[in-house]
Amino acid sequence: MTGTSAAERRIGLLNGFAAYGMWGLVPLFWPLLKPAGAVEILAHRMVWSLLFVAAALLVVRRWAWLGELLRQPRKLALITVAASVITVNWGVYIWAVNSGHVVEASLGYFINPLVTIAMGVLLLKERLRPVQWAAVGIGAAAVLVLTVGYGRPPWISLCLAFSFATYGLVKKKVNLGGVESLAAETAVQFLPALGYLLWLSAQGDSTFAAEGAGHAALLAATGIVTALPLVCFGAAAIRVPLSTLGLLQYLAPVFQFLLGILYFKEAMPPERWAGFALVWLALTLLTWDALRTARRTARMLAAQPKAMRAGLPTRPVTAPADTESVPAAPETKSLEARP
Repeated sequence: MTGTSAAERRIGLLNGFAAYGMWGLVPLFWPLLKPAGAVEILAHRMVWSLLFVAAALLVVRRWAWLGELLRQPRKLALITVAASVITVNWGVYIWAVNSGHVVEASLGYFINPLVTIAMGVLLLKERLRPVQWAAVGIGAAAVLVLTVGYGRPPWISLCLAFSFATYGLVKKKVNLGGVESLAAETAVQFLPALGYLLWLSAQGDSTFAAEGAGHAALLAATGIVTALPLVCFGAAAIRVPLSTLGLLQYLAPVFQFLLGILYFKEAMPPERWAGFALVWLALTLLTWDALRTARRTARMLAAQPKAMRAGLPTRPVTAPADTESVPAAPETKSLEARP
């Protein structure tokens, strides 16, 4: 590795830590917006995110994608679906944090890779390796244990995991860059969100102007809180391998989990620890299997040029048929709109 590439890799790692660190620490931000309710916060996030991202795109003059997108009705429909699903994800997450369910919210992002796998099997007919089946089975057992522990299904976790996995599946079909995709999605969200905020103000229930300039500034900052980690993630994604991003992505739920226990003082009886331990075991198996498969594929690809130089007959080397079914983490493009 040259000095330049090593420096680029360090920059990528720093941006990756910054992105996932901000996503992991965001539970500290949402309570600052009280007494605004979760729906009002969500609406402000949609409005201010579009304004912030549009300003960024205006500065860098990246608008060519917009005309192409407008000429593709299917992509526009998928963007609308993605916007709807991430609206559910954002709303549930904000409500969960401000209602004292940070640990359960973190669980949603721990089990998200397992849900992504399950959706790949059920919807895309992907094949799994034995270790991956074991991870999914352990994850299902964890949900049962947690259901007993909570006295109900962990619906916050399941809602976050399934909505984000669905979002990732849709985003894979759209194939837009992170900032551009966020701009398109928040453009879909903008008018309903703005209409709700205007209605709330007309009813006299808006906190934007009623709680002082500091509160208004914090609500406006939801756009920065949404977009800044995405910018850092984009800088990391082009500089570090996907396997590295796959490992870094676990930082966010780990930070959220620790905040829930140590800062927000949420209860963790033994049965919840047992459920989380099973989830972590499943993720360990999944990550180990993905890294092993990536190394094996890399060795196969590296061996092909040597055979060609030796004059031996060769055929194209491809990854095992089921390699794409589970990356070390959720599909990279699905990480563009973390909570």
